[in-house]
Amino acid sequence: MYTSCQAKNNVALYIGVTSNLERRIWEHRNNVNIDGFASKYNCVKLVYFEEYNSIDDAIKREKQLKAWKREYKDALVKKENSTWRDLSAGWM
Repeated sequence: MYTSCQAKNNVALYIGVTSNLERRIWEHRNNVNIDGFASKYNCVKLVYFEEYNSIDDAIKREKQLKAWKREYKDALVKKENSTWRDLSAGWM
């Protein structure tokens, strides 16, 4: 699974892989088990995600997306979530 979380101030996008999206979003919001980029930029808003059956495929996609320019990532999110709303709103 690939996730893209947007910082509250809409400056940064975090891209990562998880086997439990709901738990990972909770961790981001509560600063649990998070050191580095997601914590530094307060990435708490789920704006896009993809599901994969294989962890290898998910990691391959994660690496691909991390290599993209920001404008390409923004276009991908906008295509599926034009208002950049928090897709996990109401989960917790």
